[in-house]
Amino acid sequence: MRSTGILRSWNDDRGFGFIAPTQGGGELFVHISALSGDGSRPVVGETVSFELGRGKDGKPQAVKVVRSAVGPAQPAARMRRPPDTPSHSGKLPGQVLALCLLGALAMWGYDYYKAESHRRALEAMPRMSAPVQPPATAATSGFRCDGRAHCSQMTSCAEATWFINHCPGTQMDSDHDGVPCEQQWCAAVGTR
Repeated sequence: MRSTGILRSWNDDRGFGFIAPTQGGGELFVHISALSGDGSRPVVGETVSFELGRGKDGKPQAVKVVRSAVGPAQPAARMRRPPDTPSHSGKLPGQVLALCLLGALAMWGYDYYKAESHRRALEAMPRMSAPVQPPATAATSGFRCDGRAHCSQMTSCAEATWFINHCPGTQMDSDHDGVPCEQQWCAAVGTR
């Protein structure tokens, strides 16, 4: 039950004082921790309301003291916070960056997986080597690529055959059957 009284004395250095109840009786001890309000120091002679409690020594003292000049404490007004709503605007750049990094990592991983799979598939294939034929050289065949490209520049079927097999840019096999100069040098040979 709340009672009212007047603050009769206050020791600001030590943070305590005494209240004279309006209902009568002896003065009650009050500590600064029992005061609620705006944090300003109490003034001697001001009206206060309080509840009766017991101190550590068991003696009666004023607790939950409200100064009439200040009014009741309003913790909600003193400690007003906006409600906890998620702020999407602050998180959006970080989320976009994380998503981009995740996408880049996924693309790199996919490319790495694809290259690694291809490499393993190639390693699993049997190795095949092409038959090695020693190239015919001018010393063994007597011919060499010297820029001749037409049948009229050849002296034999063997020379024309060697030229179409070893020299680039020859124009001696018009039907592309592998037999050069069929009307001039290799007519009797027919097909290979």
